[in-house]
Amino acid sequence: MSEVDETLKRIETHKGVIGTIVVNADGIPIRSSLDNSTTVQYAGLLRQLTMKARSTVRDIDPQNDLKFLRIRSRKHEIMVAPENEFLLIVIQSNSE
Repeated sequence: MSEVDETLKRIETHKGVIGTIVVNADGIPIRSSLDNSTTVQYAGLLRQLTMKARSTVRDIDPQNDLKFLRIRSRKHEIMVAPENEFLLIVIQSNSE
Protein backbone atom coordinates (compact mmCIF):
# COMPACT_ATOMS: atom_id res chain seq x y z
CA MET A 1 0.00 0.00 0.00
CA SER A 2 2.88 2.40 0.56
CA GLU A 3 3.71 2.25 -3.17
CA VAL A 4 0.14 3.32 -3.97
CA ASP A 5 0.35 6.16 -1.43
CA GLU A 6 3.65 7.34 -2.90
CA THR A 7 2.23 7.32 -6.42
CA LEU A 8 -0.87 9.28 -5.39
CA LYS A 9 1.23 11.83 -3.51
CA ARG A 10 3.49 12.22 -6.56
CA ILE A 11 0.45 12.83 -8.80
CA GLU A 12 -0.97 15.35 -6.33
CA THR A 13 2.25 17.40 -6.41
CA HIS A 14 1.83 18.18 -10.13
CA LYS A 15 0.86 21.74 -10.93
CA GLY A 16 -2.90 22.32 -11.01
CA VAL A 17 -3.97 18.98 -9.50
CA ILE A 18 -7.00 19.56 -7.27
CA GLY A 19 -7.45 15.98 -6.11
CA THR A 20 -7.28 12.26 -6.74
CA ILE A 21 -9.86 9.55 -6.18
CA VAL A 22 -9.50 5.76 -6.31
CA VAL A 23 -12.79 3.92 -6.84
CA ASN A 24 -13.30 0.16 -6.56
CA ALA A 25 -15.27 -2.00 -9.03
CA ASP A 26 -18.51 -1.40 -7.09
CA GLY A 27 -18.19 2.37 -7.48
CA ILE A 28 -17.21 2.94 -3.85
CA PRO A 29 -14.42 5.47 -3.28
CA ILE A 30 -11.65 3.81 -1.30
CA ARG A 31 -9.14 6.65 -1.29
CA SER A 32 -9.52 10.36 -1.94
CA SER A 33 -7.85 13.67 -1.31
CA LEU A 34 -11.15 15.57 -1.65
CA ASP A 35 -13.99 16.11 0.82
CA ASN A 36 -16.56 13.32 1.17
CA SER A 37 -19.51 14.85 -0.73
CA THR A 38 -17.33 15.88 -3.68
CA THR A 39 -15.69 12.46 -3.73
CA VAL A 40 -19.01 10.60 -3.78
CA GLN A 41 -20.38 12.84 -6.54
CA TYR A 42 -17.33 12.48 -8.81
CA ALA A 43 -16.99 8.74 -8.13
CA GLY A 44 -20.60 7.93 -8.97
CA LEU A 45 -20.89 10.05 -12.08
CA LEU A 46 -17.49 9.21 -13.55
CA ARG A 47 -17.93 5.49 -12.96
CA GLN A 48 -21.18 5.60 -14.97
CA LEU A 49 -19.57 7.64 -17.74
CA THR A 50 -16.53 5.34 -17.87
CA MET A 51 -18.73 2.24 -18.13
CA LYS A 52 -20.70 3.84 -20.99
CA ALA A 53 -17.50 4.88 -22.78
CA ARG A 54 -16.05 1.38 -22.33
CA SER A 55 -19.26 -0.14 -23.71
CA THR A 56 -19.19 2.22 -26.70
CA VAL A 57 -15.58 1.33 -27.51
CA ARG A 58 -16.40 -2.39 -27.31
CA ASP A 59 -19.52 -1.95 -29.48
CA ILE A 60 -17.41 -0.33 -32.18
CA ASP A 61 -14.69 -3.00 -31.95
CA PRO A 62 -15.24 -5.99 -29.62
CA GLN A 63 -11.48 -6.65 -29.49
CA ASN A 64 -10.75 -3.15 -28.21
CA ASP A 65 -11.01 -1.67 -24.70
CA LEU A 66 -11.04 1.74 -23.04
CA LYS A 67 -7.62 2.66 -21.65
CA PHE A 68 -8.00 6.29 -20.67
CA LEU A 69 -10.76 8.89 -20.55
CA ARG A 70 -10.02 12.61 -20.58
CA ILE A 71 -12.71 15.24 -20.09
CA ARG A 72 -12.00 18.92 -20.40
CA SER A 73 -14.34 21.71 -19.37
CA ARG A 74 -13.88 25.43 -18.86
CA LYS A 75 -12.87 25.00 -15.22
CA HIS A 76 -11.41 21.50 -14.91
CA GLU A 77 -9.76 18.65 -16.70
CA ILE A 78 -10.72 15.19 -15.44
CA MET A 79 -8.62 12.17 -16.29
CA VAL A 80 -9.85 8.65 -15.63
CA ALA A 81 -7.63 5.58 -15.88
CA PRO A 82 -9.85 2.48 -15.70
CA GLU A 83 -8.31 -0.83 -14.65
CA ASN A 84 -9.98 -4.18 -14.06
CA GLU A 85 -10.94 -3.57 -10.44
CA PHE A 86 -10.31 0.16 -9.94
CA LEU A 87 -10.70 3.62 -11.43
CA LEU A 88 -8.09 6.28 -10.85
CA ILE A 89 -9.60 9.76 -11.20
CA VAL A 90 -7.44 12.87 -11.28
CA ILE A 91 -9.02 16.32 -11.28
CA GLN A 92 -6.97 19.35 -12.17
CA SER A 93 -7.67 22.97 -12.88
CA ASN A 94 -7.84 23.96 -16.50
CA SER A 95 -5.32 26.78 -16.67
CA GLU A 96 -5.16 28.48 -20.04
